[in-house]
Amino acid sequence: MNLELADKVFIVSGGIRGIGAAIVATLQAEGAQVATIDREAGATVVADLAQPGVCTAAVHTITERFGRLDGLVNNAGRNDGVGLRSGNPERFVQSLRENLLHYYELAQAALPHLLVTRGAILNITSKVAETGQGNTSAYAAANGGRNALTREWAVELAPLGVRVNAVVVAECFTPMYEDWLSRLPNPQATRARIESRIPLGGRMTTPQEIANAAVFLLSPAASHITGQLLHVDGGYVHLDRAATS
Repeated sequence: MNLELADKVFIVSGGIRGIGAAIVATLQAEGAQVATIDREAGATVVADLAQPGVCTAAVHTITERFGRLDGLVNNAGRNDGVGLRSGNPERFVQSLRENLLHYYELAQAALPHLLVTRGAILNITSKVAETGQGNTSAYAAANGGRNALTREWAVELAPLGVRVNAVVVAECFTPMYEDWLSRLPNPQATRARIESRIPLGGRMTTPQEIANAAVFLLSPAASHITGQLLHVDGGYVHLDRAATS
């Protein structure tokens, strides 16, 4: 499908593995140029986004190199298990730095360039903001913030021609998810139990399915879509679980 993304330039944070890597590959398949920001080697800019000033510097480096910016994908972050009983205020704040604040900082640094191209922002968020999970206070708060910022930025930037949307992830089988499963006493049984609760197909979402939705929302094909939180989850969050029984 031609989404009219040839030669457009995008930044993807956390673009080396999992969902981020799938988004990068899908954008490239559409002819786009993609820069990544990640802690891991191989990124266009190797950096810890939780550190002060890093986001602004990274966007500056990328825009100097590519000469323009058409879209930003905020994707970096992880569920770090900072809960109400297991955490403390210091760890809670640090988790917000690692999972939320850089969404704001990257968007703020990218905005002058996106105003020129009338580009788009796409935030990757998690269902834990809506459903809870247990022992994830900080991550739930961060994702609630991501959802709220998606709507807030959509309102603020609509008159300026910049669209802002989010893809909400539920049970997506990424390398990080696989690593989490592998550390449980019975990984196969746990996966089977989770998948049995997913109405559509009884299986987890793939990173490619998240990427397909994300790239569509970044493209001119979604030119009148803004402020939306799109759940790509096989009906996991919103459909009656009786459908799986």
